[in-house]
Amino acid sequence: MIVLGIETSCDETGIAVYDTKNWEAGQAAGLGILGQALHSQVAMHREYGGVVPELASRDHIRRVLPLLEQALTEAKLPLGSIDAIAYTQGPGLAGALLVGTAFGRSLALALEKPSIGVHHLEGHLLSPLLGETAPRFPFIALLVSGGHTQLMAVEGVGQYQLLGETVDDAAGEAFDKTAKLLGLDYPGGAAVSLLAERGKPGRFDLPRPMLHSGDLDFSFSGLKTAVLNQVNRFSPTNTDDKAQFEADLAHAFVESLVDVLVQKSAKAIKQTGYRDLVLAGGVGANKQLRAALNARALRDQFQVHYPPLQLCTDNGVMIAFAGALRLLAGHQDSTSAAFDVKPRWDLTAA
Repeated sequence: MIVLGIETSCDETGIAVYDTKNWEAGQAAGLGILGQALHSQVAMHREYGGVVPELASRDHIRRVLPLLEQALTEAKLPLGSIDAIAYTQGPGLAGALLVGTAFGRSLALALEKPSIGVHHLEGHLLSPLLGETAPRFPFIALLVSGGHTQLMAVEGVGQYQLLGETVDDAAGEAFDKTAKLLGLDYPGGAAVSLLAERGKPGRFDLPRPMLHSGDLDFSFSGLKTAVLNQVNRFSPTNTDDKAQFEADLAHAFVESLVDVLVQKSAKAIKQTGYRDLVLAGGVGANKQLRAALNARALRDQFQVHYPPLQLCTDNGVMIAFAGALRLLAGHQDSTSAAFDVKPRWDLTAA
């Protein structure tokens, strides 16, 4: 089955073509990626310091058709060869979701093919199955992105149990807010991590929020506030002093956030008895987090799985793949029901 995937939940427009034959044959799932195209709106939103929903929606409208043509050209397939269409139905920005949902459902109607709405986080959660060392069910999933930080127990496709989540800021949101405090451009996650590499450890003792809470929930608002307090107290004497201060503070911030994520993930592994951990979402590309998880996995004898780096950010491949697995399980949209989007959508109810 050849599935077209459409991702328009926020500020990336992603289109991809995926063939399920390798997955169904028990071979490497990643070999089924036939073509993909992606456009990021980062440059457009940078001057505003964050995503502007109306601009995001309008840009998705401009991009979907050219990207569809690009993905089909790479796949060397005509549009008529598509067997089904998957699109991001939520969560995300309502206007952005409407673009992809309307486009996907309209294509399906015109082609007389089945369609399916996909949960954005399910796409991220299942994307490590496309990697070279795919996990086996059941496993623990750590989802870390700009809008979500969650630990899930994954029994199979569509079988998700929430173990813990952030009670305030998500990890990616804390990265972006810290970047702004340090004068770095949007989006700030990668910039903070890069700056942290030049920092010296031990200068700041930042909090590890909820590290000893006894549960698997997270909180990063207090960590961001601690960074703000350090910035407000600092009085630079020269440019070099300021640069080193910012690098040291970035190092301490990343160290604290990563420590919480790693220790909570290890606790989830211990509580469930599972031996596989999946890291997914935009923050899943963070080098410091990957290194710390690898070290903890070696110590505690479990295995960590990552999606390919190019699939850590929002993309059409993960939506095509997640949709394909749902379609193979017998799910699809009702052809008679009007389409809708789900800006807020509980993954456990998807």
